[in-house]
Amino acid sequence: MRKNKMWKKLTAAAVIAAMSCGIFGVQSVSAEDKKTLKVAMECGYAPYNWTQPDDSNGAVPISGSSDYAYGYDVMMAKKIADELGYDLEIVKLDWDSLVPAVQSGQVDCVIAGQSITKERQQMVDFTEPYYYASIITLVKSDSDYADAKSVEDLKGVTCTSQQNTIWYDSCLPQIPDANILPAQESAPAMLVALESGKCDAVVTDMPTGKAALVAYPDFTLLDFDGTDGAFEVSDEDINIGVSLKKGNDELKDAINGVLETMTEDDFNEMMDEAISVQPLSSEE
Repeated sequence: MRKNKMWKKLTAAAVIAAMSCGIFGVQSVSAEDKKTLKVAMECGYAPYNWTQPDDSNGAVPISGSSDYAYGYDVMMAKKIADELGYDLEIVKLDWDSLVPAVQSGQVDCVIAGQSITKERQQMVDFTEPYYYASIITLVKSDSDYADAKSVEDLKGVTCTSQQNTIWYDSCLPQIPDANILPAQESAPAMLVALESGKCDAVVTDMPTGKAALVAYPDFTLLDFDGTDGAFEVSDEDINIGVSLKKGNDELKDAINGVLETMTEDDFNEMMDEAISVQPLSSEE
C-alpha cells in the first residue's frame, strides 16, 4: 500500500542526516575514498532503461562498454547515488540474470522496472516502491480488438508478453480463450512480435505502453484500469521497487531514505521526462 507521503517527507531529512553520520554505515567520504554503487538493469527496456551511443541528457557509461545507459531507472539510480554520495556504475545484464546478480553480490542492487512480487521477495529484498505502474494492453490500431473496453472483449486473442513478468504469468491467463504464445525474452522483443503480426495483443505496464506509442504510432493503448473489466492484479504486482541481496538492510534503509523525499507526482514527472527523450527505435 502507498504510505503517507507527508509523513515520509517529514522523516526523510532525519534519515538522510543519520546516514551522513554513519548510523546506516553510509558516510560522507572524500573523493579518493568515494564508494561506488553498482546497479544492474537490462539497458533495453524503454522508458525504464535503454542503451544509447553518447551521454546526451545525462546518460551514464555502461560498465565494460563504449555505450551509455539512460531512462527512468538511470535517472533514479543517479538521484540515489548523488544523495548518498556514491559514484554510479551501470551493469548491463539480461532480464533473467538480474536477480542472480544481486543474490551473488555481483551488483549492489537492481533498478530495472521489477514489480515487488511474492515470488521475487522470496529471493531478494525490496525497497519501498519507486514507481506505481498500472496494467495496459497494446494492439494494432486497425485490429479487431482496437475498440475493446474490457479483458472480456479480448476473448480469443493471440497474445504474448515478456517472460517472468506478471503480465505474462498472471494477466494473459485472465483473457478468455486466449491463444497465449511463448513468452518473449525482452520488452522490445514483445513489441516487435506485435508490430510484425506474430500476435494481436501484448500486455504490459503503462510506462512501457506510452513509450511504445512513440516508437510505434500504429499501436493503440487499451486501459481498462479502474473499470469492472480490468485485469485483476494486487498492489504488489504493480509496485516497482529496487531489489537488493537479502539482509542488506543498510543499503535498503539508505535508498528508502532517498525515496521517502519523493512523491508519486515526482515519480510521474520523471517518467514523463524519460518517455520524452527515449530513442524512437524499438531496438535500444
